[in-house]
Amino acid sequence: MPNLEHPAYPAADLLHLESLVPCRESQVSMLLSLFGERQQFSFPSIFIYGHTSSGKTYVMQTLLTTLQLPHVFVNCVEYFTSRLLLEEILIQLQSCSGSEQTSAVHCDSLNDFVRLFKQALAARELQDQTLYIVLDRAEQLREMEVNILPAFLRLQELTDRNVTVILLSEIVWELFRPNIGCFEPFTMYFPDYSIGHLQKILSQNHPPEYSADFYSAYINILLGVFYMVCRDLKELRHLAALNFAKYCEPVVRGEANERDTRKLWKNIEPHLKKAMQTVYLREISSSQWERLQHDGGEPGQLKGLSAHTHVELPYYSKFLLIAAYLASYNPVRTDKRFFLKHHGKIRKTNFLKKHEKTSNHLLGPKPFPLDRLLAILYSIVDSRVAPTANIFSQITSLVTLQLLSIVGQNDQLDGPRYKCTVSLDFIRAIAR
Repeated sequence: MPNLEHPAYPAADLLHLESLVPCRESQVSMLLSLFGERQQFSFPSIFIYGHTSSGKTYVMQTLLTTLQLPHVFVNCVEYFTSRLLLEEILIQLQSCSGSEQTSAVHCDSLNDFVRLFKQALAARELQDQTLYIVLDRAEQLREMEVNILPAFLRLQELTDRNVTVILLSEIVWELFRPNIGCFEPFTMYFPDYSIGHLQKILSQNHPPEYSADFYSAYINILLGVFYMVCRDLKELRHLAALNFAKYCEPVVRGEANERDTRKLWKNIEPHLKKAMQTVYLREISSSQWERLQHDGGEPGQLKGLSAHTHVELPYYSKFLLIAAYLASYNPVRTDKRFFLKHHGKIRKTNFLKKHEKTSNHLLGPKPFPLDRLLAILYSIVDSRVAPTANIFSQITSLVTLQLLSIVGQNDQLDGPRYKCTVSLDFIRAIAR
């Protein structure tokens, strides 16, 4: 019995749609309930969120294409300004009727967009059915003008047309909501795929020359190795296609049949362990990885793997590390003596505080302000350094690396009171 049923759409189309979106039947059924019939006014705006590779984009594209609903699909990363975004919507709207000829569109403001949007709907005769505008990676809208997001949420009201705006994002709605208030969209969550869902989806791609049970057993082995470190469906599909030939070698050579799972596991286990080093990295091509498997070599034999590659830091990052180390371990009162050429006469004193008798390296690094870091940087670099965006971006990168190293050691960050320091071990780790 089919899970998707709706009186406004043919049963054959719904059955085909169900086969294309496995493990997402409940979300698709909810969307169909919100859409209603073609001529009915749908919800003005829908906000769909979930982690990466949870099927948001694929489900929306498949749903709108399979049911042949008029829609506009725009990626907000590609069209990163409001003008590019609005013009792309109007350009795609021109082709909704099937016409291949599209004219250039110039849209400088929201007022122009509303006017041109009404004209485009009237010209394409789309007043009798709902038009869906899908904005993928919608978190980029927060970087645009403050009136863009509220306008899209109320586009049905502004244009007085049958239009629904669908926002797809990886972050929750609370991070979108403007301070001035706006129309609240209908929110829908796409949960991550479970291991059973991944098993079902990946098993559908089995090669025709092998049985479905044989490929399903291979996917079960693959998920048993990678599921704890990788739950990205795209990455898992890539890994499955990349290592399947090695899994089939005993069967191809006649050393085992498709049911000898023990022999097949022993053959594929060392190669899956090698593949663990390249999850998400894409540092070598598929052809290089296949050649590495055929030769039986180690991943380090190929140039490009991060664990075996010497990484050269940017020029100023080296001096920033040195300056951060000096600022972490040297007291503020010594900066004048160490970094000024004409620091004047310094009076010697035998008075030492109790805590100064202990080496600073034993006490650990101390926090320091950004101004002091830049002052030390300017004094140790031979050439004149301008405080450009390049310098600040390298500072941000180094601070991020330090935070990641701390999180990797399972240290507890103390909220906003935490201040970044640079330790000697961190500099040695970066140098390696």
